[in-house]
Amino acid sequence: MNHYIIDVRNVNKEIKRHLIINGVSFSIREGSITGLLGPNGAGKTTIIRLLNGVIAASGGEIAVMGFNPIEEGDEIRKRAGIVTESASLYHDMSAWENLVFFAKIYGNYDDKRIIYLLDQFDLLSVKDQLVGTFSTGMKKRLSVAKALLHQPKLLFLDEPTNGLDPDGINSVIFYLNKLNKEENVTILICSHVLHQLENICDSYLVLNKGQIIEAGTKNELEDKYLGSIRLLVETGLTAQGKTYMGYSYERKGPLQVEFLLPSKREIAPLLRQILQETWIHSSEITNRSLESLYFKIVGERDE
Repeated sequence: MNHYIIDVRNVNKEIKRHLIINGVSFSIREGSITGLLGPNGAGKTTIIRLLNGVIAASGGEIAVMGFNPIEEGDEIRKRAGIVTESASLYHDMSAWENLVFFAKIYGNYDDKRIIYLLDQFDLLSVKDQLVGTFSTGMKKRLSVAKALLHQPKLLFLDEPTNGLDPDGINSVIFYLNKLNKEENVTILICSHVLHQLENICDSYLVLNKGQIIEAGTKNELEDKYLGSIRLLVETGLTAQGKTYMGYSYERKGPLQVEFLLPSKREIAPLLRQILQETWIHSSEITNRSLESLYFKIVGERDE
């Protein structure tokens, strides 16, 4: 049975009398991928620093893999990897030299592991080049490889795809998903590029102004925040007017109709009725994206 690998209870962090983190509580199950969402300045990076024992909380309790981050931060860092926005690499050393150096620091030097990681992130052909000559995307991929040298049980990622092109983003997301599934590595990933997280995360924490304002799986967030449904249907339906089966609709093209439905329960009856009259090639809920849900959650709390 899964257990909580991270447990945070009523944590505060005050800096210069300003409350950066305010009463935050959450738990993360071992083997999961959790997205920590929030605007710049919400406190995402501060939470990661608290979990790693880099800074101390002003109040509350934190347990990471059963360890207290302040008293046992070294034990956490031996078992966890972290990727921050700054790559934290030595520019006057080659990619290979960087990974050898950090592997020895971790006490886990293994040529085969280094070669494997360089290959996974498409850096094996440039392993002898100075990191200072690398593009931002190459540095970011190398920093992810560096975080995985010691085969961590837990991985913290702070904006891991910043500076990557679409192929680089897909490569990193694919490997993180593989790492999670094959090695059961628990991942906490912070990003404000929400569509990148939509198909990888099991659940989400929404942070705003230093507080967790919502938490749950995408389906749970949909059930709570997705009121009316916008259903785009590619169909041969030729109905005219403003309603069909009592539902408002709008033509988006010669073969596309968007219906406004009160809930997901109305989708099946609508599609069955259309199929009695004509064909359907596809149907898609257009307002259920993670980004749409996020803005609804944050917007409701700011009202």
